[in-house]
Amino acid sequence: MNSNVENLPPHVIRLVYKEVSSLAADPPEGVKIYPNEEDLSDLHASIEGPEGTPFAGGVFRMRLVLGKDFPASPPKGYFLTKIFHPNVGPSGEICVNVLKRDWRAELGIRHILLTIRCLLIHPNPESALNPEAGRLLLEGYPAFASRARLLTEIHAIGGAEGGGPPQPKKHAGERGSRGVGGGGSGKKKGGEKKRALRRL
Repeated sequence: MNSNVENLPPHVIRLVYKEVSSLAADPPEGVKIYPNEEDLSDLHASIEGPEGTPFAGGVFRMRLVLGKDFPASPPKGYFLTKIFHPNVGPSGEICVNVLKRDWRAELGIRHILLTIRCLLIHPNPESALNPEAGRLLLEGYPAFASRARLLTEIHAIGGAEGGGPPQPKKHAGERGSRGVGGGGSGKKKGGEKKRALRRL
């Protein structure tokens, strides 16, 4: 299992540890962070789908991977829970400016998590990693919202309670099981919806 933590300078490790501890004690609204004490460079979090969006009621698990150049370079962000969103690619990779050209070293992990949650409220079809989601959104919000809501019900609702993040359905963005806890109680309901989804 690759870890970047030994590549991070001690002052960066201290900085990350301080921010992660602050986030765990005082998380942003709708966000929970699950620190990995063995590897601070691999941060797991869950984001609640904002009310008034097709993601409402869902809990979306994600991870931020800090590279050896952090904070000079932005982390890479991935959704582990499957989501139908124009700015999320097939392997869960997240396309948002704060993780690319708008990144500045002084922006912290809290800012990234809040920006990603905002992306669930205001998707950007212009920089689509999921062309189908981008096309549907440009053609008309109701068609996009209907499809996004269906996938939210299948993959992100149920099994979110408990001491850890929800266990997502197997997603390409996750390299094997990280064992970060959680339960998966919504499987029966998910099975019926999965069969319906195959027909789409």
